[in-house]
Amino acid sequence: MIAVNLRGVFLCTRLVLPGMLERKSGKIINIASQLGQIGGTEMVHYSASKAGVIGLTKALAREVSAQGIHVNAIAPGPILTDMMAEETDEWAARKLAELPMARFGEAHEVAPTAVFLASDDSSYYVGQTLCPNGADVML
Repeated sequence: MIAVNLRGVFLCTRLVLPGMLERKSGKIINIASQLGQIGGTEMVHYSASKAGVIGLTKALAREVSAQGIHVNAIAPGPILTDMMAEETDEWAARKLAELPMARFGEAHEVAPTAVFLASDDSSYYVGQTLCPNGADVML
């Protein structure tokens, strides 16, 4: 979990950062999870890896924002993906009962957040974690 979710982000960043520094421009958008913010029962490994992504995002943003590079993260709530298909029906029913919107999100509801962060409209967003989660977690 750490190798994929955290180390993968670190390695990708290490690969693209030199070119961004040379150009004095770039956008890095990391994918975290709301569980990286609040933790998750029986999800310690996943929560820790995603909390690490949020920490990496903040630390790197502090290091490189003065050089014109914007580093931010997206921490979605429960989204209907292949990963969620691995959950039990009991888990899904319990989770749905907790959700203020009484439904899971869909990928097309998260994508605009990435488009925004990649756009010039996000020019003052640095080191932030945006949370499309249907009111599941309110920070």
